[in-house]
Amino acid sequence: MSTHPPFRKVFDGVATREQMFQLFNRHKDTPGIDPISGTPYAGEYFEIAAEQYHFMLALLPPLFQRTGMFGMSEYKAGNVTSVFFAIRIRGRERWFHGFCDLSDKRSPDAMRAAIIAHETGAVDSMTREEKLEAIWSATHSDFKGIAGEANPDAWPPEHHGKRTILINAGAQGTVFKLLEDLSDEEIDNRMPAIHARSRRGGASDAEPS
Repeated sequence: MSTHPPFRKVFDGVATREQMFQLFNRHKDTPGIDPISGTPYAGEYFEIAAEQYHFMLALLPPLFQRTGMFGMSEYKAGNVTSVFFAIRIRGRERWFHGFCDLSDKRSPDAMRAAIIAHETGAVDSMTREEKLEAIWSATHSDFKGIAGEANPDAWPPEHHGKRTILINAGAQGTVFKLLEDLSDEEIDNRMPAIHARSRRGGASDAEPS
């Protein structure tokens, strides 16, 4: 059975060049992440513009190239590298970047299929996991952290190493909560701001709400 993480969209909208490079390194400030494994990135994808696709194609000789797809010869880490896709969806050409673990040689084709399946679904077809990833990406580092990193006693041992996010808890003020424990309402309250930022190309600086 494959141990690779599921494919997941980590940015809503079309990333600008600046946002693309930020997303290339979105786990760099996350404590507890092994920077040489590439595992946190494997399976992540997001949409880019045509100019970003062609810029990256011209940057280095590709590791592989075939119609509508090429892989970067410079690996992100381990067996994980960037794969870029040009996909016609509902009659319109669109472009995507994804991190594929090439220890599974089928992963670029599987990611392409996953992107098409996702993008041809309902208008609001993001899964809960994809929404959490989008919230994490859009939240400024001042408003997120890792459970147990700063104060091990503040979290039960079973939660150590999990991602946390600052929320407005009403009368309790702002408190850190496990990202995975956000309620559907808390997720939905954050998504409009994330949609708006992605449309206007804003920085990732979501604050607690």
